[in-house]
Amino acid sequence: MQSRVLGASGLEVTPIGIGLAGVGRPAYLGFGRDDDLGTDRSIEVLERRTHELLDAAYLAGVRYVDAARSYGLAERFLGSWLRGRAPGDPTVGSKWGYTYVGDWSMSAAVNEVKDHSLAALRRQFAESRAELAEHLSLYQIHSATRETGVLGDRAVLAELTHLKEHGVSIGLSVSGAGQPDVIRQSLEVRIHGERVFQTVQATWNLLEPSAGAALAEAHAAGYGVIIKEALANGRLAGRGDLAAGVLGEIASGHRVNVDAVAMAAVLSNHWVDVVLSGAVSVGQLSSNLQALAVRLTEGELDALATLAEPPAGYWSVRQSTPWS
Repeated sequence: MQSRVLGASGLEVTPIGIGLAGVGRPAYLGFGRDDDLGTDRSIEVLERRTHELLDAAYLAGVRYVDAARSYGLAERFLGSWLRGRAPGDPTVGSKWGYTYVGDWSMSAAVNEVKDHSLAALRRQFAESRAELAEHLSLYQIHSATRETGVLGDRAVLAELTHLKEHGVSIGLSVSGAGQPDVIRQSLEVRIHGERVFQTVQATWNLLEPSAGAALAEAHAAGYGVIIKEALANGRLAGRGDLAAGVLGEIASGHRVNVDAVAMAAVLSNHWVDVVLSGAVSVGQLSSNLQALAVRLTEGELDALATLAEPPAGYWSVRQSTPWS
């Protein structure tokens, strides 16, 4: 897998990275988790699963790993796997802004709490550094929105600039129907005349491609672009009605599973630097990686574009998806 540079961050990454949202905590939103993970979701079992995934990903050439403070013990699991490796091998990104409060319970009423304050940033950066040490290369605001006002918080922006000056690249992730507006707003955020952010992580998939134009603008401005939820939290992973129709037909033509086609569609955008695999098993990861061998034609991309949903409807479905 050929490496590439993640925009202005200068970090070395690969076209496919691996995200640990689905294995760092027992419950997460998504379709088919009961089949994928089974009933034993103890800390020991999920740490072992995480290490197996990271071993397989590294062997396949994956050199970007994504975590977050709110992903349960994902940073801890990753940190234990990284011991003995040199910083930067692989490149590691994490995120701050949500605190995991699920108490390792499948029945928790609330799994995470959002807080974009300066105090939260300082606390969570110290926690991330304690788990990941010098391996932490990229630190991102988790789900920046206009509503939290974080992009206008000068104290937070000054702290992020301080971290950047001390060798940590700075990015933001976005979520929701307002993604395009927040991406464009971030391009105007400066401290001492320089942009604060070097990367953006956003949802783009065949069902929700509305952030595409804004991401292209960000990439042209020098941002590294990371794509999350390429499989729409399992909706594009081969289950349900979407496994048939145009997606299934194109997958059959390329002799791959539908998830590989969905990820190949992401990689067909010139402005994408990394697409994250959210695999929770080595088999799923292997299937996702087949995307690298798929070259979609213009006709196929046009046909796949018909799967797009209105953003408000897509995000409503995602918001109502139960954690399992």
